[in-house]
Amino acid sequence: MKKGRKRVLAATLAAAMAASLFAGCGEQKSASGGSSAQSGKTTGVTLTFGSHQSGLPNTGIVQKLATEFEKETGIKVDFQISPDDQWRDLIKVKLNSGEAPDIICADSNPLTLPSTINPEKYCVDLSNESWVSRMDKDVLPSISVKNKVYGITFPGKKMYFFVYNKEIFQKCGITKVPTTYAELKNACATIHAKMPDVTPIYEATTDGWHQVLPIAENPEVYLKDDPNLFDELNANKKDLDDIPMMKTILNEEKELAGLGYYGKDYLSNATSNAQEAMAKGKAAMYIAESAFRNQIKTEYPDCKYSYGIFVQPWGDNQTIGVNPASNAYFINKDSKNVEAAKKFFDFLAKPENLQKRLDGQPDISEVCWPEIKGRYSTEDQKYIQSHKTVRVFQVSVNYFDNQFMDVGKDIEAMFTGAMTPDDVIKSAMKRRQQQAKLQKDPAFTS
Repeated sequence: MKKGRKRVLAATLAAAMAASLFAGCGEQKSASGGSSAQSGKTTGVTLTFGSHQSGLPNTGIVQKLATEFEKETGIKVDFQISPDDQWRDLIKVKLNSGEAPDIICADSNPLTLPSTINPEKYCVDLSNESWVSRMDKDVLPSISVKNKVYGITFPGKKMYFFVYNKEIFQKCGITKVPTTYAELKNACATIHAKMPDVTPIYEATTDGWHQVLPIAENPEVYLKDDPNLFDELNANKKDLDDIPMMKTILNEEKELAGLGYYGKDYLSNATSNAQEAMAKGKAAMYIAESAFRNQIKTEYPDCKYSYGIFVQPWGDNQTIGVNPASNAYFINKDSKNVEAAKKFFDFLAKPENLQKRLDGQPDISEVCWPEIKGRYSTEDQKYIQSHKTVRVFQVSVNYFDNQFMDVGKDIEAMFTGAMTPDDVIKSAMKRRQQQAKLQKDPAFTS
């Protein structure tokens, strides 16, 4: 499907799903209501499913599975989607007012989950559901509070690499993937000089989060100087300005942007256009998960290029950042349709539907259910296994992930010259202190 047609379809679908955003729960009928004696199906039940835009795959696979669920059970699922930058505040308001949807999609960062949706207060304890034991044990902390499981999640661990165009590298005589910042900069300079119509690195600044990845996904270079850094930050014994390498990486980003290696229009670039830029050879590199290459081939089957991956070498980093957290689904404790929602989770957790989820979401390489084989190539597996891994900054340090978008805006201001790298760090420090005090964190309030 061409990109333009895909956008129109996606926009139409989103508009239809958002038409009655967060309809009052009082209008829903109980799951224990009617049922058809002949079919054995439940009738008159509609589950409301609230999510942010990036909480659901843009292929519509979850909606397709919901349609199959309705055919099988008679229970409808009404998807109500909000913009990413509004969702966290909106769902808090809805939970506090008792107007939250039956099912809530939320980021499952283990550090921020209690403050994001407070599962202990607002969500159903799912610890005894049969599918819990089948999930990857590494993801359970991301959907649990005090050892009780409150959510279900599907994407496998996230690892962001530089995805690069092998043919462009070859034409420019770049025979070795960069392993240091100097080599990355030199590769950009070579591409810029030999292929001036090609943007060395596609940066998607308008989404507000993508430009934060260099300082968030590569924390091993921070830990080299201080192996206890995460604990010291969480205990408020150190702050972000005690991480000199964070400033170094911000300066590296600023330098590449200033040299024109992000292209002329990077301040208006969006992640939704990255596939096109890479598929058509307009850009040589892009920070993404390895499965981004599957997206390119899916959306642009006539693409003539081949792609590889390499570790992000910011600050000379050579360690892969791993984020076990992703979006997860939770059931509203005040819902009148708890049992119907549990049936939907049971349905999604069936092996055949887990496989459909993986097949229908080309931007992931695996699901966090070990029984389903992932699709990392032998080459990728060998490359990944040859590198050390470390948990990313935002799931290791308190009060950073929940300001990810704000940090992104500050980095954008840094690109335009309105802020310096020092300003970006000081701004993030201020928000950390404010958020910690709001959470009454004793390490920050004593």
